[in-house]
Formats: sequence, C-alpha cells, structure tokens
Amino acid sequence: MVYKFRVILDTEEDIFRDIAILEDDTLEDLHNAIVNAFGFDGMEAASFYACDDSWAQQEEEISLFDMSDDPAGGRTMGSTTIGSVLDEDQTKIIYVYDFLNMWTFFVELAAIEEEEPGTAYPELLFSHGILPDHIPTKSFTSDPVSNDDIYGDFDDDYDEEDYDMFEGDDSFTDYGEDNY
Repeated sequence: MVYKFRVILDTEEDIFRDIAILEDDTLEDLHNAIVNAFGFDGMEAASFYACDDSWAQQEEEISLFDMSDDPAGGRTMGSTTIGSVLDEDQTKIIYVYDFLNMWTFFVELAAIEEEEPGTAYPELLFSHGILPDHIPTKSFTSDPVSNDDIYGDFDDDYDEEDYDMFEGDDSFTDYGEDNY
C-alpha cells in the first residue's frame, strides 16, 4: 500500500509538501523524503515523535541514530517501518529536523491507496510555500513573564549601594571603563 502524507512546517505561513511513500518503507526513508522535499542538506540529526490527535507530543521518540541509555538499543528510524507506527487509527506524528534550529513539522497520513505500477516511491506529489531563510522562533514557556518584570523570581533586595562595597578601599586597582 502507498501512504500519502501532508508534511506541514510549523509556521504562520502555509508551507507544506505532499509525499507518497510505501507503507513497508522505513521512517528513515520518510525522513530522507522530507529532507529532499524541503531542500535541506540532510546533515543534521532528526527524530519523529508520537503524538495524539491534537498534536500533543508523547514520550516516544524514534531517532535517526540510537541515542538511548538502554543496552538493548532504542528504536531508530532505520529499523522502524512506517506501517508499524502509522495507520488509519494513528495518523499523526511530529518530525523535528536539526536540533539546534528545531525545524518542526506536523506529518499527517492523508490517504492509504493502492500502489500505482511504474511509479517510483517515495514521490513528491505537491509543494506549497517556500522554506523561510530563518527558522520561525518558538516559545517554549508555559507561563510568559511580563515584559515589565524581566527578572521574574530572580529579583532580589540589592540596590546600587550594595554593589559599591569596595568604594573607598584603595587596596584595589580600579580597572573601570574610565581607565581605558
């Protein structure tokens, strides 16, 4: 069977790619199809994350390389078929590429169809939108701090006089900015 996915970049603009891939292909094959469809160089680490129907990330991570502490090894993209993770009941998964920049994608199974003879898979079916030059910023805070109070819980009782504890002590050389 052929799985048809819509891969959506997590941005305000509509940027997505539709990809067809065989259900027996691995998540590494899907990873490579996504990397190629969005024009990445493929040199960065990536992971898929299980999620629920509202895109809430679950604990399970399927990484490109085994990074687990388990001596038996963790689940990797190369050893996990697409059909073992996604089906008609479980249609969504999150994909993160390049952990320094955190390119985040919502991957949704849109259709399961018969394989078309003579078609090479994976196949890019449709492309919409251009990848931005810079990764969209993400806010990973649960309680945003008011802009008026940038110190939040780190505010203390010290004032300017407390920082002048060595004022008048001539045993120190003053390397302040006036001496440059």
